[in-house]
This record gives sequence, C-alpha cells and structure tokens, in this order.
Amino acid sequence: MSATPHQRRRRILAAAAGLTTVGALVAAMPAGAHDRGEGHGHDHGHGYGRTVDVQLLSFNDLHGNLQPPAGSAGRVTHTHEDGTTRTIDAGGAEYLATHLREARKGNRYSITAAAGDMVGASPMLSGLFHDEPTIEALNKLKLDVTSVGNHEFDEGARELARLQNGGCHPVDGCYEKKADGKPKTFRGADFPYLAANVTDEKSGRPLLDPYFVWEKNGVRIGFIGVTLEGTPNIVSAEGVKGLKFGDETETINKYAKVLERKGVKSIVALLHEGGAPASGSYNYDCDSPGPGDGISGPIVDIARNVSPQVDALITGHTHQAYACTIPDPSGKPRTVTSAASFGRLYTDTTLTYDRRTRDIVRTSVASANHVVTRDVPKAADITRLIDRWSTLAAPIADRPVGYISADIENPADAAERPAGNLIADAQLEGMAPADKGGAQLALMNPGGIRAGLVHKASGSEGDGVVTYGEAFTVQPFTNMMTAVDLTGAQLITALQQQVSGSNQAAPKILQVSRGFTYTLDMTKSGVDRIVTDSVRLNGEPIDPAKTYRVAMNEFLAGGGDGFAVLKEHRNKLVGASDLDLLTAYFAAHSSPGAPLAPPATGRITVVR
Repeated sequence: MSATPHQRRRRILAAAAGLTTVGALVAAMPAGAHDRGEGHGHDHGHGYGRTVDVQLLSFNDLHGNLQPPAGSAGRVTHTHEDGTTRTIDAGGAEYLATHLREARKGNRYSITAAAGDMVGASPMLSGLFHDEPTIEALNKLKLDVTSVGNHEFDEGARELARLQNGGCHPVDGCYEKKADGKPKTFRGADFPYLAANVTDEKSGRPLLDPYFVWEKNGVRIGFIGVTLEGTPNIVSAEGVKGLKFGDETETINKYAKVLERKGVKSIVALLHEGGAPASGSYNYDCDSPGPGDGISGPIVDIARNVSPQVDALITGHTHQAYACTIPDPSGKPRTVTSAASFGRLYTDTTLTYDRRTRDIVRTSVASANHVVTRDVPKAADITRLIDRWSTLAAPIADRPVGYISADIENPADAAERPAGNLIADAQLEGMAPADKGGAQLALMNPGGIRAGLVHKASGSEGDGVVTYGEAFTVQPFTNMMTAVDLTGAQLITALQQQVSGSNQAAPKILQVSRGFTYTLDMTKSGVDRIVTDSVRLNGEPIDPAKTYRVAMNEFLAGGGDGFAVLKEHRNKLVGASDLDLLTAYFAAHSSPGAPLAPPATGRITVVR
C-alpha cells in the first residue's frame, strides 16, 4: 500500500539501537510557491491582498475519546456576565467533526493542529485496539499536524512509529479483514507527529520530525512540536527507554531559528505543557486585569522566554481551557491557548499573515474557545467508524463486571476521590493475601484514574451495571501491581513528595486504601503540608522505623509522578494488573441485588 505524502516525508527509520529515529536532523522543506500579488488590501480568503487571514483550529488531550465522555469528564462550565454558571454537555468525535467542518466554511486558509495526547489513557473503544480507531478518526477530521504528548509514549517509541507510519500490531496483528479475507493493514496517520525535543540518547537525532511547514498560495506557516521535558517522570520507564527529553523553551527557540533561516517567519509552537487559569469556566478571561494575569503554571515562564519569532503557542497537558495573551520576551502580546481535553472544546484562532513580511501581524491575532456541543448533527463518517470498531469490541466491552448504586465520581480538583478510594481498596484486597504480597495498604496515583463510573446506563446494559468497557475506561493502562517493603519514614516522605519538589506547584495527591489516614494542611507550604503525627494505619501512628508492605502499580514503584522515594522499595512481588484487581473487587462485592455503594471519603482530612 502506498504511503501518504505526510508519511513519505516523515518516515521514521529504525535505528541500530532498536529505537525509531528520523534519518535527518531536520525535515525537508516543501517546495515554495511564488506570491501572486503584493497589493495593499486585506484578503479575507478570497483574493491576494497584502494580508490574509489564516484560520487555525486547534485542540489537545483527546485521549482517544471518540464517544462522548461520560459524567463530569463530558461537561464544561460557562460563566454568564452576572456571575452565574451553567454546565454544558460536550465532546464526542462525531460532534467535534461537525463543529470543525462548520467552522472551516468560508475560510480559504484553514489549518487544524493539535498539542499532543491524542492517544493514550483511552477508553476501551480505542485503547483495546492500540488507538488505531483514534488515528483513523483524526485522519477523517483532517488534522494537519500535532505535537507528541507524554501519553504518545505509553507503549514506547516503536508503537508511536507504527501509529505514524501504519502496519499491524506486532503482537495482536491486524484487527480487520478485507472483502477477500486477507488482513486489512492499518494505514497510519495522514498527519505528522512532531517531537523536536525528543532525541535518541545515542545519536542525538530527533525521534520524529521537529517541525512542519504548512503552505498554500505562498502563505507559509511553520509548526514546531514539543512535549514537556518532564515526560520521563510521568511515563513508564520502558516507554521512554533510550530517549532524551530536552528543555521546551530552548528547543522551540532553536528550531525557530532554523525556520527563519529557511525563510519561514510565521511560526506556531505546539507544546504539550500548560497552565492553570484562575477559573474552571471555559470562557474565563485570563487577561484580567492585565495580559496573562489570570493564569499560572509552567506555561507562563515558557511563554515569557520563547523567542519573539514564535507568533502563537498552542498548549495542552493540564486539561484546562484558556485563551490568553502572555507577553513575549520583547513585551509584545502573544496568544497562548488550550482547549481543555477529551474533545469538549476547540480553539479558533485568526492569524493575520502579511505577504510582504511573510510574518504574522501579532496585533491582529484573535482567539477563542468554542464548545463542542451535542446539539448538532453527528458526522456520519465518524458514526460509521465508531460503529465498526464498536462491533469488534462488543463481545469484550459489553460484559457486565459489577454493579453500583450511584455515581462513583472522580473529581479532578478534589484531594480525595470516591473513584480513587474504590481503586485503592481493590488493589489492597487483591494484594493483601500472603501469597499475593501481604500488602497492608495501597497507594494509587491520581493521574492513573481516567474517569469515574456513572450509574446511568451508557447502552443497553441497564442502570447501575458496570461493563468491562467502563472499567477499562477508568483503568486503561493495564499497569501490573506490586507489593513492596517501605519503611514508615519512606511512607511519610512519599506523602510529602505529593506537595513538594516537582509536585509543589501542582500537588499530586495519592489515593489511599481504607484504614490509612492523615491530615493535609493546605494553609502551609511544601513538606509542612503533611501533618506528620496524623499519619495512621488502622488507627495506629506510622512508625518511621517499622517496615510496611505497600501495594502500588509499577509506574509508582518506579518513582513516577515525582515520587522518587518509592523507587527505594525492597522485596518487590509482582501481581495481577490493576484492571484485573478492579474487576475482581466488583465480582466479590457487588451483585444485581446488592450493588456497590460509592466509598465514603474522610481518609484524607484537608485543612484550608
């Protein structure tokens, strides 16, 4: 089967070390077209005046959510002028396609870009098939370019190369057959993945193309794609083995100079790193009282230091919604955007391109987030894609594994989450028997909990029924569980690392099993937020000198998410997967006549 033009230009070669790397330091530039006019007028997409408006549609952190995400993960908040709010059901690839196609109408120059985490931590419909369905959907959405995110590395560099270039999975093979009965080969992405700051440790070459140049009628806009430098801290060690992740700002500035030397002066950075606006409403004005005053987090320092050659930053990772103007190093306003997550929003940015200077007129840049509402017709081609893959998944996805009496929620802004308590309890129970590890408590990283459980039926299974597909959506990584030895002192250090070091600015609060309690004092800072003498197991104070058996997934046991002390464990025993333990817990504790109630909170006492 012939490769697409993007694939031919962006073929990922297998390096001698076994890693997939691009064969040249930079990608080949597409052939340039001559400008057709140097008029003094403004072109809104119908002619060739001095300036032309280019529409940039963008989104981020889709995470394979082809079907509308359920519960709070499928809603956004709108704030009215009088301060009241309302929630809006949002998301779903069928609706995203309709909104994007409608937005493109009347725009002669339109680009669609993304800022990473298109795949990974996906619901079962995509995750069961190693995210091939999502890549197919993105092809139909006419995505032009995306940066990698940290989740693109969940299954390693080889699998990322397969998603880009096509081919059947090396273990699971081809999922479909042609009419003649022969295997149907997965075609891969029609768009390039960019990874400017991800290099092979041995060769120093970028894993994927560092940049891409979009061109039409002489209008040329360069895109530089990077993921967060801290990716190795939040991805399994196997997924990033042999790779080096460079500084985001230094990398963007490096390739901005490369593009400038090649005559590309209009540049957009696709950056899988983000910030936190002061409000969770998607329409919050983060430029109040002044430019960028309403946003904090890593993106602020990055934006303030990225070269003025870069005209806009499309960001992601934090799953937040914002469209801000953060001044660049020269003090000029520059657009910085993010469209939340799961396909609930898309950003529409107008870039005014000056044909004479070949640059963006920064003062004319306008950007806003728009809700992917579900009150529009579904895109029929995406519906057919979802139906096709759903048929393949149905025998596994629709199998009931448990029953619940009410929603078991996963509020991202809460220190303690009912879904987190459920998972930690399931992990403790599964790893507590002496022959399974002898665990006395369990710790669960919050980022590994991808959704809550909704009581209302998602299909024909009935209210309160938890299907395997729904359980998979909650725990999609299939992390193997471990039971390890930690001292009481190490346990306390782990709690302190939730709110200090790399987690100080954005705390990562571990979810804990029943019987493990402590107080988190948010009026203090750093390690002092953990009230040491409040840490107890089954009512008994934790003894710093005593050894405890602790259940956790292998990601945490490897020091993931900034919990370096957890790598110091001893006597590791590997058990079943986290998903197997969750489904086993449902089987043991729920039935149609006695559904499982949401676990009570109160394990973590928060002082504010």
